Amino acid sequence: MTATSKILQPNIDTTARLPHRGKFIAYFRVSTDKQGRSGLGLEAQREAVLCYLNGGSWTLFAEYTEVESGKHADRPQLAAALAACKKHRAKLVIAKLDRLSRNLAFIAALMDSGVEFVAVDNPHANKLTVHILAAVAQHEREMIAQRTKDALKAAKARGQRLGNPKLAQARKRAGESNRKAADQFAANVLPVIQQIRASGIQSLRGVARALTARGIKTARDGEWSAVQVADILRRTEFGRMQVHRKVLA
Repeated sequence: MTATSKILQPNIDTTARLPHRGKFIAYFRVSTDKQGRSGLGLEAQREAVLCYLNGGSWTLFAEYTEVESGKHADRPQLAAALAACKKHRAKLVIAKLDRLSRNLAFIAALMDSGVEFVAVDNPHANKLTVHILAAVAQHEREMIAQRTKDALKAAKARGQRLGNPKLAQARKRAGESNRKAADQFAANVLPVIQQIRASGIQSLRGVARALTARGIKTARDGEWSAVQVADILRRTEFGRMQVHRKVLA
């Protein structure tokens, strides 16, 4: 995707902002389980990047979107974005450093690549800043894990029964949680499906192949099929309108 420089919008704070020049590659990340609650949706990230770049002479060569959960360390779209930066001698632009800096896989890939980057929410950040943020985040995770372990040990010593004896209620809550998670996953993947369709791929099987080629996994960490793409569409308002017009191709 290629974009040209845009006119500054009046509601954007441009204090002490200089016109941007050069080549940029955008990297967006949406989590399968936290996008809705965090407010870090794909469209919000894209808008933040475009508003930041407004003014000056710049080119946005491409956008790469990672749809993943925190349990996965592989970042195929990040690797592709970094490779594109090297190829075009471009700078990586991301919307939210404060989120990505907590992800050690992202930090490791960024540091090893040597690619220049800029974060919209912290444009003055450098490699040292990112190292410090990552170290603090790692320390916080270790402390939380240790406190949880100590609390469970103390509860067991007091004779407290651990676990949940109300299995029926627990199963019901788990079922509701699974349905909400599936709906959230569908909402996260839908913008990527829309991007794929906008590129000219319309069949469900074609979309499935494109999702797999991008390194995006299904909710169960597998490869996509036409049936799974249709299920994503059925779970969304936009998708329900579209799926009536499409058949498995």
